[in-house]
Amino acid sequence: MEQLRGLHEVLSEEEIRNFLSESYPDMNQSIEFEPFLREYINLQAKGTSKVGGKKKLKGSVSFLKASTTTLMHVINESEKTSYVNHINNFLGEDPFLKNFLPLDPESNDLFNLVRDGVLLCKLINVAVPGTIDERAINTKKDPNPWERNENHNLCLNSARAIGCTIVNIGTQDLIEARPHLVLGLLSQIIKIQLLADLNLKKTPQLLELFADDNSKEVEEVVTLAPDKMLLKWMNFHIKKAGYKKTVTNFSTDVKDGEAYAYLLSALAPEHSSTTMIETTDPKERAKKVLETAEKLECTRYVTSKDIVEGSANLNLAFVAQIFQQRNGLSTNTVAPVQDTPDDVEASREERAFRLWINSLGIATYVNNLFEDVRTGWVLLEVLDKISPGSVNWKQASKPPIIMPFRKVENCNQVIKIGKELKFSLVNVAGNDIVQGNKKLILAFLWQLMRTSILQLLKNLRFHSKDKEITDSDILIWANNKVKESGKTSHIESFKDKSISDGLFFLELLSAVKRTVVDWSMVKKGEDDDEKKLNATYIISVARKLGCTVFLLPEDIMEVNHKMILTLTASIMYWSLQKQGPYEGAGSAAPQEALPEEEEEVEEDEEDGVSFGM
Repeated sequence: MEQLRGLHEVLSEEEIRNFLSESYPDMNQSIEFEPFLREYINLQAKGTSKVGGKKKLKGSVSFLKASTTTLMHVINESEKTSYVNHINNFLGEDPFLKNFLPLDPESNDLFNLVRDGVLLCKLINVAVPGTIDERAINTKKDPNPWERNENHNLCLNSARAIGCTIVNIGTQDLIEARPHLVLGLLSQIIKIQLLADLNLKKTPQLLELFADDNSKEVEEVVTLAPDKMLLKWMNFHIKKAGYKKTVTNFSTDVKDGEAYAYLLSALAPEHSSTTMIETTDPKERAKKVLETAEKLECTRYVTSKDIVEGSANLNLAFVAQIFQQRNGLSTNTVAPVQDTPDDVEASREERAFRLWINSLGIATYVNNLFEDVRTGWVLLEVLDKISPGSVNWKQASKPPIIMPFRKVENCNQVIKIGKELKFSLVNVAGNDIVQGNKKLILAFLWQLMRTSILQLLKNLRFHSKDKEITDSDILIWANNKVKESGKTSHIESFKDKSISDGLFFLELLSAVKRTVVDWSMVKKGEDDDEKKLNATYIISVARKLGCTVFLLPEDIMEVNHKMILTLTASIMYWSLQKQGPYEGAGSAAPQEALPEEEEEVEEDEEDGVSFGM
């Protein structure tokens, strides 16, 4: 790593080694390209910070381009086989896909089927049920190019909405079924599905893992990333079984198969034998491990070769499947914590802001918003993305941060920049963020997201960039757009209770693109069930159009004005990109400047709209 262009000019070999040793104590181990690229980007950020945050590292862009180009055609056949088996298992009975399944893992069936977008949309719904309203998926046998593009828009925007990191991948990549990008996306979707229960809300019995760990505060337990929780669970059982080492990763630490032998002996003693542990040959032990795992129906994701070679993605999937089949935790019923209505709303907003931050492409991935922002570093990264050059990186400290006052310094700079951006921060100090004040964190992030939205819209109004765009401009644009289409719906504000039935937004979506709404699917919105159906359909249609939105159906039904504003602004942004500038409140765009509706149907070749771009 220290030999790469750009890095050695600003970081010494010792600095690079010290940084990498935090994640990889064994510097001789091999890692896959995705984590390698992530570490390179983190080092690049560290180097940029060292030189003041403004100078771009020499050669960094050319390295990234060269790397992605060089490795573009490298396909991990083991991963491909594993993901095909997963698809065959979970989607084999799907009414539409059963005509194309099972796929042959030895062929290119997977990549051929991905091209129309249906498979990935369906798989996202398996990973996080209800994410996509399947009424919005174009499921024709032979979709035309625009219908196929809509499916891929829906897929990519929905993938972002369940927590996938979508970087340098667009609809054209999926239409062409570029293998390394398809497998990378599949890997993320499947991982989210397999780790879905590794949290205290879904599996409160996980508290048992921390019974003897007095150093862990409740907040730390709650916010542990799912893959870290899986490692904690694995170490909990193998330690009790007598294994002396600690497993810190799903590659080098498990490739000899010994940890698996102890894990299965602890969880399934009736299927295990002493020879599985006593065997000294790693290949032979891996075979015995899989023979035992097969009795638990846990061999879908790995072969003995994958274990011995330390394939991180497939070994994680293997351990996650064992957890699903037999977690070995207490059978005593643990009552989950009941959320209050305020907690539920805060949880929805936390989810929306977390997903939005992760869509920005910053170096840090946020697993739990309220905990991960307490060092101030994540907020500084977001501020630098929204307002480039606003952060003084020489005065910032990167996690892990040992000294508490360094966190306060980071958060004080966050508040200082927020005030420069004219945020409302009366009596708010950096220490409020360090202390994890949820109300203040959500209020700050809402102002940050809103600023990002208004900046993007302002930049599209080419003739009036000097004039700030306002919430009223967005509201007037939406009402005018619906009125121009011949509809009568009208809202007084983003808090208008009539929004709850969903009809206004369906008319707005239809106004910006006539063919995007299938009115035979729309309900009258007369009761909660019909309102939810409409709200779910609205979100999927917006994503299908090309909008990246992170709200939930409940936000529309309950008229959460913040999320309603973001939805309206996202539709407006997409429309202005396609149709040209909007002059502001009180004046609709000239009718002659707008393309005919028939032309709009054939112009969806660009990537989706994201307020994180």
